[in-house]
Amino acid sequence: MAEKKVISIENRIPKLKEARKKKANKRLIFYLLLFFLLISIIVYLQSPLSHVKHITVKGNDFVEESKIVKLSGITNQNNIWNLEFEQMEKQISNQPAIKEVSIERRLPRTVHISVEEYVRVGYVKGEGQFIPILENGKFLSDSAIDTPNGDAPILIGWEKNSTYLKEMTEELRNVKPSLAAQISEIHWDPKESNPYTIQLYMNNGQEVVASIRNFSEKIQVYPSIASQISPEQKGIVYIDVGAFFVPYDQVQEETPAESDEAEQEGENANETEG
Repeated sequence: MAEKKVISIENRIPKLKEARKKKANKRLIFYLLLFFLLISIIVYLQSPLSHVKHITVKGNDFVEESKIVKLSGITNQNNIWNLEFEQMEKQISNQPAIKEVSIERRLPRTVHISVEEYVRVGYVKGEGQFIPILENGKFLSDSAIDTPNGDAPILIGWEKNSTYLKEMTEELRNVKPSLAAQISEIHWDPKESNPYTIQLYMNNGQEVVASIRNFSEKIQVYPSIASQISPEQKGIVYIDVGAFFVPYDQVQEETPAESDEAEQEGENANETEG
């Protein structure tokens, strides 16, 4: 048998000591790194380096960016890790024009505020200016403008905060933007038999008689009817009961009641002359 090589314990001890020393050094380095990391985190959290430096806002149209930031309560003195987003979102949502809000951190020092505003469905004229009306029926008096930019119809003759106006705005919310852009004015024209009657003036010069109820559904037939009418021919499109077009020269200028009254006055005059 081959003679086995025997390593004495004296030769092994230095190597074991060196291995233990390396292991102890690695453990010491790990603890030192961990210690300095914790110290760095504490210093970072307590220093201006963790304060908010930038605040960005997206999705706002009616409400100014500065106002949204003010409502949030965020300043450059706030620690980016110590912000109560839920409370801030609630504060911003109290603004009538804002529908939804979400806030998020964007490291290292930015807070991003994303808002969704209610849709503007029309304008109402008041004191020489035009006040936007939102889909929830709210008036944005602070956002009044001198001249509408044609992105929504003008509502005329409506009682502010009335049930009829609220229903109308809800219907307009469901009208396609391309179709709503064809409407110039919407007049509330209540009748004794139907208080929901409305009269529309379209950008192409046509008039439309409709009802507030189911307006968003019934107005969809208008483009089809309008496409069959000559541009030179003007009249009234009725979509409240059925859907049809009547040229102006065929529209009766007098109501039946007015005609009866005129006939009665004529008969009285004849009797007097006799």
